[in-house]
Amino acid sequence: MKPLPRITNLRPINQLPMSVVVRFAPSPTGPLHIGGVRTALYCYLLAKQQGGRFILRIEDTDRTRFVPGAEEHIKGGLSWIGVEPDEGPGIGGEFGPYRQSERAESGLYKKFADKLLAEGNAYYAFDTSEELDAMRARLKEAGSSVQQYNAATRGEMKNSLTLSAEEVQKRIDTGERYVVRMKMPENREVTFTDMVRGEVTFNTSQLDDKILLKGDGMPTYHLAVVVDDYHMGVTHIIRGEEWVSSTPLHICLYEALGWEDKIPVFVHPPLILNPNGKGKMSKRQGDKLGFSVFPIEWTNPETEQHSSGFREDGYLPEAMLNFLALQGWNPGNDEEIMSKDRLIELFSLERINRSASNFDLNKLNWFNQSYIREVFSEEKLLELLKEDLSHRDLPEKDDAYLQSFIGLMKERVSKISEFATEGSYFFHAPTEYNEKMARKQWKENTPEIMQALKEKFDIAETWTRDALYAGFESLAEERELGKGRILAPLRLALTGVPGGPDAFEIAALLGKVETFNRIDAAIEKLGA
Repeated sequence: MKPLPRITNLRPINQLPMSVVVRFAPSPTGPLHIGGVRTALYCYLLAKQQGGRFILRIEDTDRTRFVPGAEEHIKGGLSWIGVEPDEGPGIGGEFGPYRQSERAESGLYKKFADKLLAEGNAYYAFDTSEELDAMRARLKEAGSSVQQYNAATRGEMKNSLTLSAEEVQKRIDTGERYVVRMKMPENREVTFTDMVRGEVTFNTSQLDDKILLKGDGMPTYHLAVVVDDYHMGVTHIIRGEEWVSSTPLHICLYEALGWEDKIPVFVHPPLILNPNGKGKMSKRQGDKLGFSVFPIEWTNPETEQHSSGFREDGYLPEAMLNFLALQGWNPGNDEEIMSKDRLIELFSLERINRSASNFDLNKLNWFNQSYIREVFSEEKLLELLKEDLSHRDLPEKDDAYLQSFIGLMKERVSKISEFATEGSYFFHAPTEYNEKMARKQWKENTPEIMQALKEKFDIAETWTRDALYAGFESLAEERELGKGRILAPLRLALTGVPGGPDAFEIAALLGKVETFNRIDAAIEKLGA
């Protein structure tokens, strides 16, 4: 059997061009999803490692789905996590403008649509939506597994392949609505190297004649993306795996436009799944399971529904970046905690996983904890804590107090916001006391014991943790009491809750006056 004609874009997996150019090209049809952030991160890491350029391009040709504020959300989300483009809207650079709507105004896309039409690689189509629906219904009724506008059906439709040139021109001149469709090659194999999946082959009989230019004169994604990637010198296209099936069309467009030698390397990382492993990570599941899917907060301009982001939920951008890098990639060793510079050093396309990964919230929390406990300096934590406290109605504390507070709490929190929520008693005295603990630990003679403890504290040579503990030990020995008989009521008086840092460390930080006031308040409220 004679082999089918082939269109190939096979490349050695480990071969990189001299100058790497990558782009992240989201559509402003809604907020930036955390999966999109990972795509942008992989683009960024490759560009920085290779000394190349990372471009942000806004693909806003679908004006019917444009959402006000979406572009700002995209930029803000990337900025928060530290993925800064070298070029893009508001930044400038060699390849602007960076919004496709602005590029369309120059006639750029129409120019290449006209070239495809003139050379027989595209055609005008005048079919109405009703006629398209009827065509699909006929195919379905006939038992066809595919209901597409393609080589098998285009001859039955209303287009410049079935109409005379005079009829086509007449329809255009009278303002009849039309689209420009790609004329896909018939029964050809398109083979390309995907850096994640290896060699991938499609037969063009499986593909439809996609619309390239819409009725409003704006290009579709397929035409615009190829034209822009070519003109911006993009060498690597990193995008979600849902775009694998569009790749053969794009390769055919490169060939039809005479750009075969400029076809980029294609990289399609796998999906990020919901934490339960069921389906692509989605806002609906996020709302159901209680997690965010956006890097920063978002308010829907139509419904005014507000969604928190990972930033507002207390996650650190450094931890999120580190975690996201490992959602679909591995460094080839057992390293987990990695700075952005270290990720740049180790990143490679060859180590992107083929299988999807679950968005593991427990692991993200572990990363966040690790940055608080092990990575960040005291100065960095103090800066972050003060920023968080500035948004809360809490008494002001000086830096020395806050630094001691951080030292006592940082092993007990996973987010910066939890310093204030879990350690609220460092800022104000408890007004309520854990009922179960009070019932179990606050006995009839507890008030008298607490008064005796105050006396021991009062005569301590210094108001330090060790001096206070020595007074406590002395009282326990004199009264022949178990240490818990004194310690538990003291903790209840100071914090109102079970658990927490060392009670004597808490008292040392609160100071003598505040400690005594809290003990007195507990005696008064809980009684004998």
